[in-house]
Amino acid sequence: MKQHFAEPTKPKKKPSQNMQFFNFFSLFLFVCFLFLLIKWKNSNSKTKRLPPGPWKLPLIGSMFHLLGGLPHQVLRDLAKKYGPIMHLQLGEVSLVVVTSPDMAKQVLNTQDISFASRPKLLVGEILFYKGTDIVFSPIEITGDKCISIGKLLKDKNKLMELVKEASRLMEGFNVADLFPSLKLLHVLCGMKGKIMDAHHALDAILENIINEHKNNGELEGEGLLIALLRLMKEGGFQFPITNNNIKAIIFVNMFSGGTETSSTLIDWAMVEMMRNPSVLLKLLMKLMQKKLKYLKLVVKETFKLHPPGPLLIARECREEVDINGYIIPLKTKVMVNAWAIGRDPKYWIDVECFKPERFEQISIDFIGNSFEFLPFGSGRRICPGISFGLANIIFPLAKLLYHFDWKLPIGINPSDLDLTESAGITYARKSNLYLIATPHQPCQE
Repeated sequence: MKQHFAEPTKPKKKPSQNMQFFNFFSLFLFVCFLFLLIKWKNSNSKTKRLPPGPWKLPLIGSMFHLLGGLPHQVLRDLAKKYGPIMHLQLGEVSLVVVTSPDMAKQVLNTQDISFASRPKLLVGEILFYKGTDIVFSPIEITGDKCISIGKLLKDKNKLMELVKEASRLMEGFNVADLFPSLKLLHVLCGMKGKIMDAHHALDAILENIINEHKNNGELEGEGLLIALLRLMKEGGFQFPITNNNIKAIIFVNMFSGGTETSSTLIDWAMVEMMRNPSVLLKLLMKLMQKKLKYLKLVVKETFKLHPPGPLLIARECREEVDINGYIIPLKTKVMVNAWAIGRDPKYWIDVECFKPERFEQISIDFIGNSFEFLPFGSGRRICPGISFGLANIIFPLAKLLYHFDWKLPIGINPSDLDLTESAGITYARKSNLYLIATPHQPCQE
């Protein structure tokens, strides 16, 4: 007899994990698309008389106009077409860019109360302790008062590496900041994880610095950190000072703002003097006479051509404002292109030339009274560390030039020096500067 056996049934295939992830990701993108499309239509229906600007696409707005160059350079080129005040839609963010002294005065001085707020950025919220780098009392910040931090800092190299990492994380426009409502996008793009890693490493170092001061009982003296710890202990403020406030002040204002800005500006000054030997020779003669006036002119000219922060830190409109007949809506981000203003031929002669002498005949200072020259900003949100920053540039530069002769390596001509910039916390040169330094003993009177 023949025996009949039933054929075994084949097990049903389960959808692979890759397919499940693909379906989830596709659904997520579709939902995001619908959400942004609705927001875009609503915003367009409510558009008032905004400043002119480049055309935009649904969802991404004007983002593609910023491709192919550094932001301050691309925005300068766009301003030539659309005017000194222009509007861009970057994802969900409404941005107004100002590129003339008159418009800058409106934002930074005339109506600065309306533009006194700062927008929330992912890097600032995480790495800079939710933007708590605020000076709580009138503490003078000078070079010799920062030594108390350096004496206890055992992880100098690690901290400097973190400063560089923070600079890399701040390059250009962050996708998470352009679509702030899409929280999941912040995770998927990977930026939030990188910022969190840098924050944890930074926090451990700064916490150790503060604890060592506390454990050593060092609350007397004139150091910045000591003064902040003393104020925190004494209390009496409407908003109490916390450890995080102190960490933010130390990192942002001292290491990121102070060190990074100063070193970048000194590097640019040395490059320009190597490219312009007559300026270097004149400066050396003045320094041998113990005169610093011409050095200050050199520093001003360097700030004009190469401001470490070419786009002033963004502000946020606290209320609807009228500027030059244009309506700036509430919550609009506003940026001043200080780099473009410093190179505008309407206000400067020989804009691309390095000519410190131009400042001999005009009265222009660093404190924001002249809106053709805004390296530190202006108004109530001007950089609070101007004195510290200038001292950290002028005196080291004077010592470098007074005690050493500087030459380019053999085979390198002044015209060979590259002026290409790289983005970050500050806009430094993309390539390193290599010079030959020969110590010499200045003549003693």
